[in-house]
Amino acid sequence: MTREMLAHLRSADAVAREAATHGHHPFGAVLVGPDDTILMRQGNIDTVHHAETELARRAAAAYSPAFLWTCTLVSTGEPCAMCTGTLYWANIGRLVYGFEETDLLALTGDHAENPTMSLASRTVLGSGQKKIEVLGPFPEVADELLAPHRDFWKR
Repeated sequence: MTREMLAHLRSADAVAREAATHGHHPFGAVLVGPDDTILMRQGNIDTVHHAETELARRAAAAYSPAFLWTCTLVSTGEPCAMCTGTLYWANIGRLVYGFEETDLLALTGDHAENPTMSLASRTVLGSGQKKIEVLGPFPEVADELLAPHRDFWKR
């Protein structure tokens, strides 16, 4: 299972790197179905249209809540409160992320385009009525997933 998750994290990273080549923030997410195939991909668009939020909204429009409960949203970084809430309302049953929000904050500081919140996704999901599984971070790939952020936020 870990090998598959690492492969999906690297797929999300490819989406993040592609988003960065178009000037968007280097975040990426993929929706993985119960058969372990990638159903959707989404890169970050801007400060309000995050990869995870847009992916969860598209997934909710395309699939039933029952099906989404069997799916996994895989994100390069720990989703913010907005993204985690959208995942919750979309009824996606599992979250996997590569690096923690605190790791990102260490790179971005007080960058105006990434005013991070100190609100862990586990805290957001733990406040709800549904038990959504959360797996992450994955230290074995965190440095790789943070790499596109190192130069991006220095602009």
